[in-house]
Amino acid sequence: MAEIPIFPLNTVLFPGGRLPLRIFETRYLDMVSRCLKENQGFGVCLIKEGAETGPAKVHPVGTSAEIGDWSRGEDGLLHILARGGRRFRLGEMRAQTDGLNLGTVEWLPEEPPSPVPEAQRHLAEILKQILTQLELKLGESEAEYASAPWVAYRLAELLPISLPQRQYLLEVSDSAKRLDILATLVQSLAMS
Repeated sequence: MAEIPIFPLNTVLFPGGRLPLRIFETRYLDMVSRCLKENQGFGVCLIKEGAETGPAKVHPVGTSAEIGDWSRGEDGLLHILARGGRRFRLGEMRAQTDGLNLGTVEWLPEEPPSPVPEAQRHLAEILKQILTQLELKLGESEAEYASAPWVAYRLAELLPISLPQRQYLLEVSDSAKRLDILATLVQSLAMS
């Protein structure tokens, strides 16, 4: 168990995913400053009720985020690029006087490395096509098309599916099951 800052957002962050953010609220500027000074991350949870700029109820499973890069934009806002780390289950959450949420989290087990099953290898090819069509560049060291967790997480963040579907896929703890669900989603998207 650990207590970390919680950033409620209208997005689902997956392990290994990239999250660009523009920070303008004082509570989050302070959070980013603290995270950078203490070399720690924060938690990202999908909003269930509420808004990003006010109080919000969140889903209980989220992902830690590590700040990889930051800069001051031409718009005067702080721009950060965070990367998804470990999944967690949120316990107690409390708001500080400045409005920043702190949550007690239980770290969920990391998925062991596993290959994409033969029956789901077409999903890795579909992912390659999506990345090519969107002209998203991943460094060769980052592309792990043989890794079931990596392929499942990248497809889950790139397919045109709803936020509740993304959240469900984050909560699934087995990459083979996540790939089975994604195969069904891909098939339904192809038929629509």
